[in-house]
Amino acid sequence: MSQLFSPFTLGGLQLPNRIVIAPMCQYSAEAGCATDWHLIHLGQLAQSGAGLLIIEATAVVPEGRITAADLGLYSDANEAALGRVLAAVRRYSAMPIGIQLGHAGRKASSQTPWDGGAQIAPAAGGWQTVAPSAIPHAPGEVPPAALDEAGLEQVRAAFVAAAQRAARLGLELIELHCAHGYLLHEFLSPLANQRTDRYGGALENRMRFPLEVFDAVRAALPAGLPLGVRFSATDWVEGGWDVEQSIAFSQALEARGCSVLHVSSAGVSPLQKIPLGPGYQVALAAAIRRAVKVPVIAVGLVTAPEQAESIVAEGHADLVALGRGMLYDPRWPWHAAARLGAQVQAPRQYWRSQPAELKNLFAGARIGQR
Repeated sequence: MSQLFSPFTLGGLQLPNRIVIAPMCQYSAEAGCATDWHLIHLGQLAQSGAGLLIIEATAVVPEGRITAADLGLYSDANEAALGRVLAAVRRYSAMPIGIQLGHAGRKASSQTPWDGGAQIAPAAGGWQTVAPSAIPHAPGEVPPAALDEAGLEQVRAAFVAAAQRAARLGLELIELHCAHGYLLHEFLSPLANQRTDRYGGALENRMRFPLEVFDAVRAALPAGLPLGVRFSATDWVEGGWDVEQSIAFSQALEARGCSVLHVSSAGVSPLQKIPLGPGYQVALAAAIRRAVKVPVIAVGLVTAPEQAESIVAEGHADLVALGRGMLYDPRWPWHAAARLGAQVQAPRQYWRSQPAELKNLFAGARIGQR
């Protein structure tokens, strides 16, 4: 019996299997508002048979967007636009849907990836970025403004307000983005955080602001709504954030009632040396899982069904997330179920696509002829 396709309980959320669709930026919003592209994109992924779909990194303030085309949840217009998309998707899919809330920090005000991804300076039509310290991400970039106490409070409040909007939309999980070199990760990493106040220096101080954001969001949400965190377990740079510090951060989140830890890596420095290869981040997830009782999601170049199955079956993680692999093959869970001898949920409009040799692939399928 496939462990990947066994059910899992995440807080009060019942998942039919352990496959998670990771948040993937689409750079297709208008003034932070979801568009028809999001309806097409999320609609097809919601028919994939995965256990959970997490909407892309969604900015909590306009200046927290990576690009001007990022999704946002900081205005009534943003909330209404995403609500329209969700209503259409939910009409035809019962898949649980979550959202990742974030702030890009010093990596904001950038071009879209297909336009090169470089920073856009304020004088060239971009905006002033903010960060823990006035240190640019890469040489030659405009330095960010270091957040003062008032700025920190504004960011905390923005995360809370966006989370409350997400709860009103009926989203079933919220994930805070503490990974990939964005603002909350910048506070964690000594490479980006060189403050001398209570938010910088020692590990306890560098963890303080991300934990304050977590606490504020948790207090503002209904008790049964799962709140998770995605973080980079290592910067892949000597002297940066690493697994040992990530374990301490994970334990602090566990003590605060965190529902799930989504373990990624890198993003805070162009000096990173990432040992890319199949499942290159799985060992990081496994190290975190050994240290806490909070469910752990592994992600990173997981492409083969047997690979994902072994991650769960061998106890490296509780769930497995796919990002680019799901874009390449939006029916990946169907194909994985076929390979692993499991069943998967599929829309009834597609039941007749089930291959004859896989007549038990689609759970509950009844196929008549006319």
